[in-house]
Amino acid sequence: MGFYTLVASFLCTIVLPILLFLAAVKLWEIYIIRGRDPNCRSPLPPGTMGLPFLGETLQMVLQRRKFLRMKRQKYGFIYKTHLFGSPTVRVVGADNVRQILLGEHKLVEVQWPASVRAILGSDTLSNVHGTQHKNKKRAILKAFSRDALELYVPVIQEEVRCAVKGWLQSASCVLVYPEMKRLMFRIAIRILLGFQPEQIKTDEQELVEAFEEMIKNLFSLPIDVPFSGLYRGLKARNFIHSKIEENIKKKIQDGTDERKHKDALQLLIENCRKSAEPLSTQEIKESATELLFGGHETTASTATSLVMFLGLHPNVAHNVRQELREKGLTGICCEERALSIELLERLKYTGCVIKETLRINPPVPGGFRVALKTFELNGYQIPKGWNVIYSICDTHDVAEVFPNKEAFHPERFMTKSSEDTSRFNYIPFGGGSRMCVGKEFAKVLLKIFLVELTAECNWTLLNGPPTMKTGPTVYPVDNLPTKFSSYVDN
Repeated sequence: MGFYTLVASFLCTIVLPILLFLAAVKLWEIYIIRGRDPNCRSPLPPGTMGLPFLGETLQMVLQRRKFLRMKRQKYGFIYKTHLFGSPTVRVVGADNVRQILLGEHKLVEVQWPASVRAILGSDTLSNVHGTQHKNKKRAILKAFSRDALELYVPVIQEEVRCAVKGWLQSASCVLVYPEMKRLMFRIAIRILLGFQPEQIKTDEQELVEAFEEMIKNLFSLPIDVPFSGLYRGLKARNFIHSKIEENIKKKIQDGTDERKHKDALQLLIENCRKSAEPLSTQEIKESATELLFGGHETTASTATSLVMFLGLHPNVAHNVRQELREKGLTGICCEERALSIELLERLKYTGCVIKETLRINPPVPGGFRVALKTFELNGYQIPKGWNVIYSICDTHDVAEVFPNKEAFHPERFMTKSSEDTSRFNYIPFGGGSRMCVGKEFAKVLLKIFLVELTAECNWTLLNGPPTMKTGPTVYPVDNLPTKFSSYVDN
C-alpha cells in the first residue's frame, strides 16, 4: 500500500502539473492559431507562441539579440511569436521590410507596445497618424532644418570639448557608456528642449536618474501595480514631465525672441498657437519627452559604439585623423577648430565610419506596426490585428549587398554604388513616412563628436571587445572602461 501511495503522490505532485502545463501551452497555441484569417489560404508563419498570456516576452527581454538570432536561424526571415501581450510576426530582410515600411496606412500602421504608449504617451509623433502626424512632423522638422543645425554646431562643440577635457584629466579609467549618456543628455536638453546651462546644473542629476529609470522600464509587461516595471517607468516619466512643464511655462512667459534659435519645444509651442487644433500641455510634454528619448539615447549608443570600434581598429582612427589633417582640423588648439555644416559634409571618410558603425550596431533594433487588414508576405498570412515588428539589426546581419559583413570596413560606403544598393538593406533610421525626423541632427552630432574625439585623444579599451546587449538601445555590458590620453599631431 505504501508503494502505491508513493506512486500516486508522485503522479499528483510532479507528473500531473507537468501534463497540465503542457496541455495549457498546447491550448494556448491552438487559441492563437484560431486567430488566423480563414479567408486567406496562406499559412501563418512558423514559430512558437511561448507561455500562456506571457508569450515569449521574458525570453526576449532577458536575451534580446541572442533570442532574436536563435529565432531567425530556426524559423527564417518571417516567424510568429507572442510579445508584450500580443500575437506578433517578426520580419527580417530587405524585400520583406520594404513591403512593411512602404505599406504604412495601407497594410500596417505604427503601434508600439502598450507599455511604450503608456509611458511615452499615445499622442506622440511615433504613435499618431494621418493629419495629426503630418502637422507634428512638420513642426518638429523645422528644428532640424539646415539653418537650425548650423546654430547647434557651437553648442555641441562646447559640450563635447568639456566632456573630452574631463576624460583626459581623469586619473582612472572612464566608463564610456554612462559618460556618453550624460553628454548626449546635456546636448539634447539644451538643443531640443531649450534648457539653459544654469538649469542643467541644478536639475541634471535628478533628470538623468529619472530618465534612466523610465528607459529601463519602457518595454515591460503592461501591468501597472506598485513596484512593477510599468509603475516605476510612469513615476519617473511624471517627474520628467514636471521639469518640462516648468520650461514650457517659462517659454510662454518669456514670449518669442527672434534673435535666438528656436528649439524643438519652442517650435511645438508656437505651432500650437497657430494651429486650429492646438496641443494640450500634456501633449507638448509627451512630445518633448519623446524628443529627449530619440535625441539622446540613440546617439549615446552610437557614440559608445564609435569609441569601441575605433579602439579596436586603430587604422580607422588613423584614417579619420588623416582626413582631419587634410582639412586643417588637427594640430591646432580646440578653440580654433571652427566647424560648420559645410565643412562637416566634406568629411566623407568620417561619415563612412559613422555609417559602418550604424550598420553593425544600429542603436534601435527594430520598429513596431499593427496589421490593418490580413495580407500576404512572402507566402505567409499576416492576420488583421496582429503586431508586426520589422528588424533593423537582423536585416543588416543578413544583407548580401555587404560582402564580409562581420568586418568593420568603412570604405565600403565610399562608393556611390554602395549607397544605391543598400536601400532597405541598410535602415538604421527606419524608412518610409516614419523615417527618423532627427536623422540629420544625429549625423551632425556624431560627426562633431568624432572630430573632437579623434583630434584630441588616443584611447585604449581596457577590457577589449565587450559583450553588447539591447535594452532598449544597444550598449556594452561592461560600460566600456577606457583610458584616454592626449593625441599629439606630428
